[in-house]
Amino acid sequence: MPHSQTSAPRGRVRLARGASPWLLPTVATAAVSLVRARRSRRAAAIAVPTTALAAGMLWFFRDPEREIAQGRVISPADGVVQSIMPWKDGRTRVAIFMSPLNVHVNRAPMAGTVTSVEHIPGGFVPAFNKESENNERVVWHFDTELGDIEMVQIAGAVARRIVPYLAQGAKVEQGDRIGLIRFGSRVDIYLPEGVDVAVEVGQTTTAGVTRIDRD
Repeated sequence: MPHSQTSAPRGRVRLARGASPWLLPTVATAAVSLVRARRSRRAAAIAVPTTALAAGMLWFFRDPEREIAQGRVISPADGVVQSIMPWKDGRTRVAIFMSPLNVHVNRAPMAGTVTSVEHIPGGFVPAFNKESENNERVVWHFDTELGDIEMVQIAGAVARRIVPYLAQGAKVEQGDRIGLIRFGSRVDIYLPEGVDVAVEVGQTTTAGVTRIDRD
């Protein structure tokens, strides 16, 4: 099945959808302070941190093009595998921790149809903490060739907003962008019973590139 988001030149980087509320005020403040820095030492002093912050925001909200890998289930997130846990219903949960340095645009692990997108209010403890399972989160379900695939975007201590790009009923190709989590966070994916895990705890994953399951 063709991948719909790999037509742009490799290496091209764009900004993530949903970044504007954070990015625009920061960049505007930096631009104003740089203009005023020519006339005032005080403004020059302010320009340094505001410009650094704007640069950091641009880096954080980057959304690079990816050459989508082949395989049944691919990673929905950039990050590090935090845990691999058998679930009571026979599924296996793979939890991926995303630091502020990672790309925070998440991608569809398989081709299929979005059967539900549910926002669940909660807390904001650090995403690497066990209690983060009760954090603010968005629960996705996809109807795929393997049946129902569940994926959960979990907000962290700083990430106070998850931005879904799709709604129930949307068709997705494997590797399509499906949403953004602002700042440090976690993504869980549940592999169906009988599907073996190909990654290990501590392994680095790349959204749309790293294969999660094993033949």
